[in-house]
Amino acid sequence: MKNPVQLGLWLLALTAVGIFGYNVYLRETTPPQRAYTEFLSELRQGAIAKVHIQGQTLTGEDTAGRAFGAFVPDVAALTPLLVEKEVVVTGEQATPSGLADAFKTLLPALLILGGWLIFSKKSFKGDFAAGRDSRFTPIKSERITFADVAGITEAKEELQEIVEFLKNPTKYSRLGGRIPKGVLLQGAPGTGKTLLAKAIAGEASVAFFSMGGSDFVEIFAGVGASRVRELFAEAKKSAPCLIFIDEIDAIGGRRSGGQNSGASDEREQTLNALLVEMDGFDSEETIIMIAATNRPDILDPALLRPGRFDRQITISLPDVKGRLKILEVHAQKIVAAPELNLAAIARSIPGFSGAEIANLVNEAALTAAKRNKDAVEMTDFEEAKDKIVMGLARKSVVVSEKDRRLTAYHEAGHAIVGLMLEETDPLHKITIIPRGRAMGLTQQVALDERLTYSREYLLNRIAILMGGRAAEELVFNRLTTGASNDIVQATEIASRLSCEWGMSSVLGPIAYRTSGDGFLGESGQIKPYSEMIARRIDQEIKHLIGDCYDQAAELLKKHNRFLHKFAEALLLNETMDAEEVDLVYRSYLKERELERILTENGGKNDSINTNEQTEVFP
Repeated sequence: MKNPVQLGLWLLALTAVGIFGYNVYLRETTPPQRAYTEFLSELRQGAIAKVHIQGQTLTGEDTAGRAFGAFVPDVAALTPLLVEKEVVVTGEQATPSGLADAFKTLLPALLILGGWLIFSKKSFKGDFAAGRDSRFTPIKSERITFADVAGITEAKEELQEIVEFLKNPTKYSRLGGRIPKGVLLQGAPGTGKTLLAKAIAGEASVAFFSMGGSDFVEIFAGVGASRVRELFAEAKKSAPCLIFIDEIDAIGGRRSGGQNSGASDEREQTLNALLVEMDGFDSEETIIMIAATNRPDILDPALLRPGRFDRQITISLPDVKGRLKILEVHAQKIVAAPELNLAAIARSIPGFSGAEIANLVNEAALTAAKRNKDAVEMTDFEEAKDKIVMGLARKSVVVSEKDRRLTAYHEAGHAIVGLMLEETDPLHKITIIPRGRAMGLTQQVALDERLTYSREYLLNRIAILMGGRAAEELVFNRLTTGASNDIVQATEIASRLSCEWGMSSVLGPIAYRTSGDGFLGESGQIKPYSEMIARRIDQEIKHLIGDCYDQAAELLKKHNRFLHKFAEALLLNETMDAEEVDLVYRSYLKERELERILTENGGKNDSINTNEQTEVFP
């Protein structure tokens, strides 16, 4: 019997039959049990004919010929009474039943062995009932090509060469070149790493093996390494082919250097097997391995060396042009209104990944369907974007008029400081409708992609964040918890400006903290420095935030009338976009210009043309 699964099934079946038979045997051969007190009463009455004693177990017959059994706690005290009543007594020394005890001992072992054979075989081979010997078979799904991938042009161009390797390997090997063995796709979640791998297989029209890193890890020792060997054995049979391992950091993490727990030891065996198999590629076996991760910092160096993952491609978040192309791809799947402006949508979602853009389009379509529309419009995209960025509108929350007014002045403070400072992002939308955990939100969106940030921009950003708290203190002369998130963000910017970006005039161009790439999900690492430097860092952060707060407060005092006008407009409309804010701002500028002309004319307004549109910037 060569199949371990069949062996395990036979063992379990024989064990079940044995248990059943043993229970039947015991039931048929074991006489009914009587209580010891009942036995003594019958013995004294002379109703017992014979007994057999083995240890403290007693079996016998009464004068009516009925068999029985009983447990005797004190055999020595019972013997004289048996002699006195002239009962026929036989006995033997208490010895364990070899067969019964052996069966009881072997039963758990047989059950464990049978279960292990079945479940480990299923883990190794997948669905054994289907009669296949391998769980690794090429994926057959809808063909995906590079036409389905948008927004990552540079990565597509780099991977086009991999497609050529798979299609025509001799073109490159004829001059002595070696086909790359592996390509590591690294980038933030949702940037399209898995989609790219499928597109490579679709473009090259080759077999595609896809596994997740966690699929190699099991509770049984050696399973992961065995799966790796089996995967590569199947891939060699299907060459040319593509092997894709998603989230490879699950098995490819840095090894611990001899201090292993059981789990890490199993993971390292799996990694060692993977390293060996990647080295075992034959030049004639056109097999290319692609792996994806958003944690390249924790991968083992042996995995990243040339000869294993020869190419390492970083998939970045799409810029505005990339976001537009991704929107165009996904917009083809929905019924879009003719006036839908995808370029405006792309500009309003900086930092969105490809997966988030796909989710945005889907949410917009669902929103339009919920409103019984015939096509998806801009308002649906705006609602979907607000839901994703800010959370669901909490329309059921009862907000007092006092809190609404406080929130309106708080958000107006953010917006006005942003309008009055020069190097800032334009205002996109402002709302006092509670969404998610926030009571209101002021959203600014850059017109162009920012790859670097100036010191002035960062300080202005801190001033804008402080504008809400400054407005609360200026108008209501009180402080609330509404500015908690603003303070956290402002402190983070001031800390990185001083300790990481070297923009502090006091600390100088020295980095006291380092941070990884954005997709690593790690906070900065603190470098060792003295207590004196720590005090200077604390003082500099406090100084930066304090100066920005004072700047925001001065701007709001200077434009106090605009603050009240803006807040009242927010209380009336609840949500305002850039155009509506611009109307309020122009109205404020016109009032200021009228006041200036009145002041110059000594209070006479005969020469004032109220229909004249004047633009005077403070």
